Amino acid sequence: MNKSELVDAIAEHADISKADAGRALEGMITAVTKALKKGDTVSLVGFGTFSVKKRAARTGRNPATGESIKIKASKTPSFKAGKGFKDAIK
Repeated sequence: MNKSELVDAIAEHADISKADAGRALEGMITAVTKALKKGDTVSLVGFGTFSVKKRAARTGRNPATGESIKIKASKTPSFKAGKGFKDAIK
């Protein structure tokens, strides 16, 4: 399912126009992104939790040359599925 198919499904399920569904989806994505950028977590009970995880600096290896390289510490977005979501998929 791509973004436009998701917008179509939201519009049909919520009985709203596709334009309204698109704006709602964009609003949700923007809100989650802003919250994660501030360091907050976003918990949707029954669905899951969006958070930011920190990755420590580490030493890696260039697969082409075998040379050791240093990889900087970074932050990466993470999603942990909630129990209700997991159960719905089983």
